[in-house]
Amino acid sequence: MIAFIPGLFAGLSLIIAIGAQNAFVIKQGLTKQHVLMTVAICAASDALLIALGAAGLGTILQSHASLLETIRWFGVIYLIWFGIKSVRAVFGNKVLDTTTTTSPSAKKVATSLLGFTFLNPHVYLDTVILLGSISNQFKSDRWFFSAGAMLASLIWFVSIGYGAKAASRFMSKPVFWKILDSVIAIVMFSIAGYLAFAKL
Repeated sequence: MIAFIPGLFAGLSLIIAIGAQNAFVIKQGLTKQHVLMTVAICAASDALLIALGAAGLGTILQSHASLLETIRWFGVIYLIWFGIKSVRAVFGNKVLDTTTTTSPSAKKVATSLLGFTFLNPHVYLDTVILLGSISNQFKSDRWFFSAGAMLASLIWFVSIGYGAKAASRFMSKPVFWKILDSVIAIVMFSIAGYLAFAKL
């Protein structure tokens, strides 16, 4: 428990932020589309990255800066593309509605989630390098620390995914979805700009 509790709080402190991945999970929850799969992919991806960090991958990544740089620019392009899609949803003729919207395929949702997760270099800095470095301070107990961080990720994604799903019935007005798509577009463009111009 000495390692598990710090892992839980460290994981929560890093993941509680409305980034591209979280914004997408919230939207899936509000539309009630593939929520279980969305939560499962996010939690499993985080668990994998945290485990790789505890196993020592963070040290390898730190010595290969060009790899993170490549991921960064793929992430910039992907976020801009998704931001443009959100802007088109705001100004297009179709209005997102939980009762009439055609559900995107599970494959499309999964692909989007994997893009938001693995094309964002910050996920490697936070989960693999930072959490990996902290977990290794606990030496033989590093896997207990990692388990705490994994549980934090699972709790967070279940909370925002199913919390949004439960709240969706109160948000049926078309203007809400236009505002949501506007916010998502701003988030995507902001993160893309940060990745493009900030020094990681």
